[in-house]
Amino acid sequence: MSSLLHTIEEKMGQFSKGQKKIARYIFENYDKAAFMTASKLGREVGVSESTVVRFAMEVGFEGYPQFQRSLKELIKRNLSAVQRMRVTSEQIGDRDVLSRVLELDVATVRKTEQAVSSEDFNRAVETLLEARRIYIVGMRGASSLSSFTAYYFNMIFENVHLVSEDKGSDVFEQIVRIGEGDVILGISFPRYSKKTVRALTCAAKSGAKVISITDSEKSPIAAMADTVLYAKSEMISFVDSLVAPLSLINALIVALGQRKQTEVFATLGKLEAMWNEDQVYENIGEV
Repeated sequence: MSSLLHTIEEKMGQFSKGQKKIARYIFENYDKAAFMTASKLGREVGVSESTVVRFAMEVGFEGYPQFQRSLKELIKRNLSAVQRMRVTSEQIGDRDVLSRVLELDVATVRKTEQAVSSEDFNRAVETLLEARRIYIVGMRGASSLSSFTAYYFNMIFENVHLVSEDKGSDVFEQIVRIGEGDVILGISFPRYSKKTVRALTCAAKSGAKVISITDSEKSPIAAMADTVLYAKSEMISFVDSLVAPLSLINALIVALGQRKQTEVFATLGKLEAMWNEDQVYENIGEV
């Protein structure tokens, strides 16, 4: 049980009659309650809006908006893919899907800009530049992010290893040589992959530096990291939006590329010659 639901359960005996109605509704329908305003939740339960606000304060929040955010964090971490589909209508409503999804993505990028510390970002850059070897791990939904990161890191660094479930070997076999002087970059968002958590735990115990890209201080890969870069990820139906973490990774790649311009120019020069020889890209001629 989450800490929020546990708190509500512990305080059940102290609640007023109206607050008990709210508590029971949340236990049974927290996936719906997370997207309700205080007034809507009150109407649904049969109590006043002020009772809902007092309930939020009674369980330890400054007000209803903070309580609602906690409910949203709860569903991000606990709902199954099927349950996520069911809450889509609450999040999208009657609005145009394209407009609403793009609006949510823009909002997450703005929130990420506020959440990422420049100090932490610069520390991550320096840590990667000093690394003997760089390992990148991100499973399940985050695998696209880890593959993207590894693709461009290979243009910047000589010793990059993508830890993947698709390589035919166990994750731990792929990081068996990791140790002091190495860095592992872990990427994970709700629902967090246990393999990613275990890989970072193993790497940390072996003396490697850990950089985590994740969504919250409550993330299981945040506490074990030497440096954490927070990127917001909003749940949209059964899929999580990864626009904000991708923007953060883009910034990381650009910062590293600027610091290693000479090496990157040389690498790209060789690659361009190979690409032209093998006709990798379509030549569309002059515009």
